[in-house]
Amino acid sequence: MSIANYPDLVAAVGNYLARDDLASRVPEFISLFEAKANRELRCRQMETRTTLNANIASPEPAFIALPSDFQTMRSVCVITATDKPRLEFLDDDRIKDYRSNIGDLTALPRYFGLDNSNLELVPRPDANYGVEVVYRKNIPALTSGAPTNWLMTLAPDAYLYGVLLEAAPYMKDDPRIEVWSAGLKMAVDGLNKLTLEAA
Repeated sequence: MSIANYPDLVAAVGNYLARDDLASRVPEFISLFEAKANRELRCRQMETRTTLNANIASPEPAFIALPSDFQTMRSVCVITATDKPRLEFLDDDRIKDYRSNIGDLTALPRYFGLDNSNLELVPRPDANYGVEVVYRKNIPALTSGAPTNWLMTLAPDAYLYGVLLEAAPYMKDDPRIEVWSAGLKMAVDGLNKLTLEAA
């Protein structure tokens, strides 16, 4: 049986577990695996580039909402008429110190910070700018309504072993847990190695 989408995965997990009482938990196991994969995978498919807009007419011009699938930032550049300078990251304490020193100064931003679900520009923009961000995004969740994603296409074995491992607390001393763990490690290592080789 090939595993190409969400229904295939649910059926395969059911076959491997051979436990009727866990069928309703499989969507939960899938979500738990995806959360773990978001932390452990470093795949080029997880990186994307987009342009956000810094609008000085907005109530908070120094803050721009991050994309809903944002996980971690790789780079931020401000797009000007002649250049695309890369901004330096400042943590919260350094941003507070910087702001206390510059007061209400507006200028071309030179730094950025992350504030909850917002990108913070420092100093506050003096004009409307495009802000190019390269960020690591979350793996699109598999559901019955969204039955496939790039990870399912590229590595169905990662999904299968990962979801089976999330069922491990219910399996107690099942000797297959070690096999599933080894299979998941090989899949994750292989995916991360592919990214390194393509860099």
